[in-house]
Amino acid sequence: MRYHGHQFRHYNSDLGDGRGFLYAQLYDAQGKLLDLGTKGSGQTPYSRRGDGRLTLLGGVREVLATRYLEHLGVNTSRSLSLIETGEELIRGDEPSPTRSAVLVRCNHSHIRFGTFQRHAFFTDREAIENLIQYCLKHFYPDAQDGAELLEQVCLKSADMVAGWMAAGFVHGVMNTDNMNITGESFDYGPYRFLPTLKSGMTAAYFDHNGLYAFARQPESMYWNLAQLAQSLSLVTEDQSLLKSLESFAPAYQTALRDHVFRRLALRPKGLEADTEFVLSTFRLLEESQVSWPHFWHDWQGGASDKEIYGAAFNDWREDYSRYETVLEPPKEEGPATLIYEEIGELWEPIATRDDWSLLEGKLNGFKRTSL
Repeated sequence: MRYHGHQFRHYNSDLGDGRGFLYAQLYDAQGKLLDLGTKGSGQTPYSRRGDGRLTLLGGVREVLATRYLEHLGVNTSRSLSLIETGEELIRGDEPSPTRSAVLVRCNHSHIRFGTFQRHAFFTDREAIENLIQYCLKHFYPDAQDGAELLEQVCLKSADMVAGWMAAGFVHGVMNTDNMNITGESFDYGPYRFLPTLKSGMTAAYFDHNGLYAFARQPESMYWNLAQLAQSLSLVTEDQSLLKSLESFAPAYQTALRDHVFRRLALRPKGLEADTEFVLSTFRLLEESQVSWPHFWHDWQGGASDKEIYGAAFNDWREDYSRYETVLEPPKEEGPATLIYEEIGELWEPIATRDDWSLLEGKLNGFKRTSL
């Protein structure tokens, strides 16, 4: 598939799936369209100087990211299989030669914001109209036009990025070519999960200005949606698009509240105090630097002794006690985690003796949900 995109807010018209193929489309049991594609299966017309391949380590990293985000209740692509090819690859960021693989993955859509941007770049109004109609038919049948399509994408994107924030996920490269119109996380290059809350944490070593730092992800998503709106403006009235964009902020606040309360197994009251409780939770996590994954596990009911959180949590604890608990405490002794160092520990036995047992054990510890 061909697309353009803003990469770190610089427009690039020389883009496209360099190693991805969309092989098939199918309908699930609910009648929703699914894309079945591969990553790493060879060169495409847009590979430029690349070989179109995926390293086995890169595939393992993506499998882990998608399964862990699924476990945490975040909308994401799904990794169906990882197939080692037996080839050797040369990479500058891995010890080489390194092993090659093909990842088979499933999304509801591979249509990116950059797909619309490419048609706008060529002022191809007919192509934009056709793409709008395709998206309305298959993904948003209750919407009527480009402005209503944008509003639906805003709502889906708000929920996705709110899910990231509650999961402690740092995407790393929130370029417009990495955002799709069904609000699914995908294209996992550099990413991180927070060990402790640091608002300025970035996942990409080349993000020198912290553009896609953890706390800036909602802002970046809104900026990306504005670029989609600009592309749609070739065929849709500006004021209606601006009104649709206004739906993002309140949708994000509501979605963040819902994701945070879900992780704490609390029932929100639907009051302004809910939002303040969410903000105070994030403030306290950053000030205290307690373990991010352990905090969420413990306060959902996993820990028998919450006194380990100390006096700094007293006021927050009092607010927490005002809400009704809606789930039974988790049965696991500790939280499922995926911090950066763990990936290396899981990869080492695969790389040195082809032992996949640690990875399989990790994946088996993540809950599965329907797509």
